[in-house]
Amino acid sequence: MNADTVPDQPLLEQSADAVPPFRRSTAAAAVAHQRVVHQLARREFRILVDLAAAAEAGDAVRAGELTMHAELIGGVLQRHHALERDLLWPALLRSVPPRERTRAAAHVGDWTERTAVVGLLLDELVVAAGTWRTTPSEPARAAFTGACARVVEAVVVQTGTEEEALLPLLHAHLSPQDWTRLIRSADDPLTGPERMLVLGLALEDASAGDRARLMASLSPGLRTAWRVHGQRTARSAVERVRGAATPAPAAGGPLPG
Repeated sequence: MNADTVPDQPLLEQSADAVPPFRRSTAAAAVAHQRVVHQLARREFRILVDLAAAAEAGDAVRAGELTMHAELIGGVLQRHHALERDLLWPALLRSVPPRERTRAAAHVGDWTERTAVVGLLLDELVVAAGTWRTTPSEPARAAFTGACARVVEAVVVQTGTEEEALLPLLHAHLSPQDWTRLIRSADDPLTGPERMLVLGLALEDASAGDRARLMASLSPGLRTAWRVHGQRTARSAVERVRGAATPAPAAGGPLPG
């Protein structure tokens, strides 16, 4: 099983029945949120490596499309990490029983070190993206491709470790109040079209259960926007970036309604 095929099941060593029902749905939503962001980041940066390697180095339009997509996905990942660092993991550490707190804190410490590496690589990617976009050339294209590849490698390791070590604790212990507070305080600087694209990418290869949880977590207005025009917006943006090289979704079929 690879990092992109996490099963849609409770991530618990104990029985799911050991988690109180009022907490179980909240925990599942929190874990689903983590999984879909991880899958999105791994998949999009992998695709960017292939697309950049196949692009004409001097094609300014193509360079712009790929570099702007990389910056969008990198920004989503950076904000996701900030949300975890500032809100999610502190809430988790408050919620875990005292006997598990030392182990949980060690996992968070490891997460902090790994995401710091990812952050540095994303900063390098932004520089490489700006160079290729403003000065389309073979060295600039190669530098951008290499930067994307390094991000992929680091993100696969970081998210895999997090899913193994921290998501079971999140599922078992995060309180509904903390998750609600966290979601309401999340920063979303994206434009409307960017929001639809990111939602489409998050849904693309999510499991049926994770899709349902993600859609249920959206505001009524955002769900309506997705059904009315968001799917078309997302599909158009995906086709513009991936072009004829658009791969079939790894799981779950086409962008859902």
